[in-house]
Amino acid sequence: MTEFEVVVVGGGPVGLCLALLLVERGIAVAVVEAEAAPGEDLRASTFHPPTLDMLDRIGIAAELLADGLPCPHWQIRLHPSGARAVFDLSILADATRHPFRLQCEQWKLSRALRARLAGRAALIEGARVTSVTERDGGVAVTIDQDGAPRVITAAYVAGCDGARSTVRRELGLPFEGETYPETTLLATTVFPFEAHLEGLSNVSYCWREGGGNFSLLRVPGRWRVSIYPEEGVSIEAQMTPEALDASLQTVVARDVAYEVLEARPYRVHMRMVPRYVAGRVALAGDAAHVNSPAGGMGLNGGLHDAFELADAFVAMLREGADDRRLDLYDRRRRPIARDEILAQADRNRARMRERDPAKRRETLAGMQAIAADPARLRAHLLRTSMIDGLERAAAIG
Repeated sequence: MTEFEVVVVGGGPVGLCLALLLVERGIAVAVVEAEAAPGEDLRASTFHPPTLDMLDRIGIAAELLADGLPCPHWQIRLHPSGARAVFDLSILADATRHPFRLQCEQWKLSRALRARLAGRAALIEGARVTSVTERDGGVAVTIDQDGAPRVITAAYVAGCDGARSTVRRELGLPFEGETYPETTLLATTVFPFEAHLEGLSNVSYCWREGGGNFSLLRVPGRWRVSIYPEEGVSIEAQMTPEALDASLQTVVARDVAYEVLEARPYRVHMRMVPRYVAGRVALAGDAAHVNSPAGGMGLNGGLHDAFELADAFVAMLREGADDRRLDLYDRRRRPIARDEILAQADRNRARMRERDPAKRRETLAGMQAIAADPARLRAHLLRTSMIDGLERAAAIG
């Protein structure tokens, strides 16, 4: 006998989404979260069309739409000339109910999910997982909450506890891949870039004349600016208020300094596990795969994991399927992460890191040709919006 049918380790958007999908189908769930209270830090902010379609099934998409900013098109841009390739997502109107990206901070999704879970799942906060062990036809999870050890048991465990996953470590799974050499600087400001850069999309990836690049992602009330730092200068030196202002001045020059609301550096990784499942334990989201944020696919891929994993748990706990149903979860999600999410994000990063002016112009011309051809544009957006990947996964038996 176990206390819960599923223990979800990790109370971020992927873990909370999985938990809600399960309680909606009558499954007893506990969510174990290391943080004592939810945060509102700078993380993912892009939701792709099929993700919104999925969240619509559980009544969450409407809340995000109310709290977010639709992005009907995105672009790749030369700065300061303004030459650009613009990718209009309306061409996907027959393939999705949401033919646009939505710019909305991920903590807003977590907030909505937590509200739906209140009183329906056990939420154990400020609890650090110290071990995960299969025994007696179930899984024992040892947690430490305020210095008091406790064991909770479940039929199955989902590790949704991020890139530094304790569950992954307990399974002994390597996190294979690489860490990119550069550090990215992220800053937010209320400055209205859209009023100063002609035709700017809410998601814009920009090459800067003379080398370097940056991206501009708009969320309600502010712009997120990802700055790719100069080589040969320490990150500490480039994170000073004066240095951040100098970087922002290269985007739009002003007579006054920029007001920077938040700023932090971050490293980018491309890693994944060799398998998503070990016995009665499965991994999802950043615990299983991490990638460059270029293209905004990391959080979306994690949420897609949650929907597929929820189906697997329901099949085993309610429909008589045996534990091999988890192998189907692995077969459907892991190749898509490897061949679609990580590979595409890596190509996006490499394209924007290109420094040769001639190659940039050649690449831009190629992207403009795609954007101008309806058939090629549709094919491109089906892939980059993650619709193709989901269809490929669904076809795997």
